[in-house]
Amino acid sequence: MGFLKQDAPQVDFSTWVTGTRSEKIRPMARHWAEVGFGTPVVLHVFYVVKILLYVLVAWLLALSTSGIDGFTSVKDWYDAPVVYEKVVLFTMLFEVLGLGCGFGPLNNRFFPPMGSPLYWLRPGTIRLPPWPGRIPLTKGDTRTPVDCALYGALLVALVVALFSDPATSGSGAGVLPMWEIWTILGVLAAISLRDKVIFLACRGEVYASLTVAFLFWTKSPVDTVLALKLVCLTIWMGAATSKLNKHFPFVISTMMSNNPVLRPRWIKRRFFENFPDDLRPGRPSRLLAHVSTAIEGLVPLVLFFSHGGTLTTIAAIVMLLFHFGILSAIPMGVPLEWNVFMMFSVLALFVGNSDVGLGDMTSPWPVLLWAVVAGTVVIGNLFPRKVSFLPGMRYYAGNWDTGLWCVKPSASAKIEANVVSIASMPQSQMERYYGSPENAMMMLYMGYAFRCFNTHGRAMFTLAHRAMAGTDESEYLLLDGERICSTAIGWNFGDGHMHNEQLIAALQKRCNFEPGEVRIVLIDAQPIHRQTQQYRLVDAATGEFERGYVNVADMVTRQPWDDTVPVHVEG
Repeated sequence: MGFLKQDAPQVDFSTWVTGTRSEKIRPMARHWAEVGFGTPVVLHVFYVVKILLYVLVAWLLALSTSGIDGFTSVKDWYDAPVVYEKVVLFTMLFEVLGLGCGFGPLNNRFFPPMGSPLYWLRPGTIRLPPWPGRIPLTKGDTRTPVDCALYGALLVALVVALFSDPATSGSGAGVLPMWEIWTILGVLAAISLRDKVIFLACRGEVYASLTVAFLFWTKSPVDTVLALKLVCLTIWMGAATSKLNKHFPFVISTMMSNNPVLRPRWIKRRFFENFPDDLRPGRPSRLLAHVSTAIEGLVPLVLFFSHGGTLTTIAAIVMLLFHFGILSAIPMGVPLEWNVFMMFSVLALFVGNSDVGLGDMTSPWPVLLWAVVAGTVVIGNLFPRKVSFLPGMRYYAGNWDTGLWCVKPSASAKIEANVVSIASMPQSQMERYYGSPENAMMMLYMGYAFRCFNTHGRAMFTLAHRAMAGTDESEYLLLDGERICSTAIGWNFGDGHMHNEQLIAALQKRCNFEPGEVRIVLIDAQPIHRQTQQYRLVDAATGEFERGYVNVADMVTRQPWDDTVPVHVEG
């Protein structure tokens, strides 16, 4: 990796471009295994600076609060409930402004590096309501001035709360005024029912759930702290449970090969079975996957039940190192500040308030909140098509709903002309960023290689052949559904629920694609109790034309460039 220059694969372009898709992915996959995406070091520095600014602003917001004093006297106030409350709300604001998960070039966002407010404050952009046929006043897929006003109101409500002081008397003393919390949650609920993307973007499963816990304060401050702990415990254990699959070692090998800290190529090669011919996860990847899953699933239980002392200290150190390990890898999609937030939660809740446990509960509210959050995780793992991987807490598990869009140039032109957006289509952005169509094509195939290192990528490119059957495949540009999201709805973060049939219908209404102009592969995540993944093939103009499933076992035994996964057609 150069400081300013991309470490690109070295191939003879004139020869490489004549190969099949599988043949073109192979050298990209081998390059990824040794180098990762080859991101210039300056970009990693940029993300590190962004993390530090996030920490600094949160620190200053805490100090702006009445009763919280001393920039260097952190040990005197880090565990104050109002400080944690402000960090929760600031992180929600940070995320819903598009500055957190999914920001910048490491999420294929180049010009501009973020979308969220640029779309959600602009009437005419696409919105995706979660239950338009069931919830009154939510039908439609076009953002109105009312939607923009609601989003603006959320931003204002968060800013007002962040610069407020805690109440000094009454049952709410010690935390922000309850009307501010009710306002934030009420506005967020109204927005989310009209556009699920905004709820997902603000990481509602984390920060909204934690915000709800502060509503219990007037009944019992202890119940609030306990509820906060239970939400964090569910996040860790939900994520760990979702990693009990055959996919996760592939995530580890992919992430470690892209790790900017582990620079020597010989180390990165060790994470694969037998570089360069067998790029399935090697023993170090499998071992790290098992160990990290055990840490995430078991150590938080020690934190929750130990109530202070040496055991709590050891467990806290382990969890801090766990999140720092993820953070230092600067993973694709860049969920960076979330890891910082969870590290702060370890200290503020489980160390600073270690004495609070289940025995101190005075009302059923903490358990009811836990039941809602944990129940969503259970449903998300059993029925992944029904629940996004974010509220389902399948973080880093390698098990997400995914999609691949096969788009003709005429369809790309229609999207550019008819969809209200800020960013241009991904290929245009990449050509501008990488300087030439040739370099952009190579980086596009590096993206294919990244997707293929995850198990579902093998099925995705196998099914692409079926999606384009009866046509000339060379007429299509293959785009990850994530990149369509980036252009069409202003935010993307690995969630196929945002580019499934609902977005297809919204684009078809605006662009009137011809039959065969856009073909889409949609793959559901693996339910935790089955060893298969369902798929659907959809023509944007005529609808679904095939569905079936692939076996997980058939994907995990193949190489990243293998597009011959057995397919079982059901209809």
